[in-house]
Amino acid sequence: MRNYESISRVEISEIPLLKRGKVRDIYILGENLLIITTDRISAFDVILPNAIPMKGKILNKLSCFWFKKTLPLISNHVITCSVEEFPTFLKSYKDLLGGRSMLVSRTEPIPIECVVRGYLAGSAWKEYREKGEVQGIKLPSNLKEGEKLPHPIFTPSTKEERKHDKPLTYFELENRLGKERSRFLKDMSIKIYQFALKYAEERGIIISDTKFEFGEKNGEIILIDELLTPDSSRFWLKEDWSPGKGQKDLDKQVVRNYLQSLNWDKTPPAPSLPKNIIELAREVYVESYRRLVGKIEL
Repeated sequence: MRNYESISRVEISEIPLLKRGKVRDIYILGENLLIITTDRISAFDVILPNAIPMKGKILNKLSCFWFKKTLPLISNHVITCSVEEFPTFLKSYKDLLGGRSMLVSRTEPIPIECVVRGYLAGSAWKEYREKGEVQGIKLPSNLKEGEKLPHPIFTPSTKEERKHDKPLTYFELENRLGKERSRFLKDMSIKIYQFALKYAEERGIIISDTKFEFGEKNGEIILIDELLTPDSSRFWLKEDWSPGKGQKDLDKQVVRNYLQSLNWDKTPPAPSLPKNIIELAREVYVESYRRLVGKIEL
């Protein structure tokens, strides 16, 4: 494996740290936030001891790409992805922040993972086999694993800080957020998914499912967090897609697959990843970016 540098943690003493998430370090800049995407990787809600070189830059650059591309559909929290446009005192951190950070508006996050599924996979496939439905949505009989659904479905979940996210039916979502906000989140999530799916399929990637996050600012609901990355989505190689079996993953599922082969109970501490799995994961992230955007400049 080539010796790529990885960054697992970022320290900036001049500004207050808001939180360290599974992947992102978030700092407070007045009314705005500085989001730094590290090379950390998590699986089954546990941060792994190894970082994946280049991962943070790829995730950040992909999110910046998609946030800009989806602006005709909905506003988002991005102010700038260019370090040159950050406050002057951050210029000394240019080498650290370049390519892996964005300055965003601070919003009031809506604590819901807005998941859209266009294909039958993962937990949805498991529930469908047991019940013939997914989160209260009845589906046609005799669908195969990996099959394209007749139309995308909206399967939201809670967004938990310290516990596993809990799937919600649409009725449960309405009870939490009200009919108007729930309808907006559903309709907008499906619209963004369909827009991105068309673009990605033209470039050889199927977006099986993905999740969006939204926040409110000045009474407007906007997109926040990350967008259509290999961490927040299930990407498949289009040329290898065939219903009735597992698909060729182009996302962090390659790491989950390895961990599922171990005798690990999915609680901390997580096992270390071998070099070949780290390299495979890095190659998968690079390939997803190459297909969707082009050659990545690091």
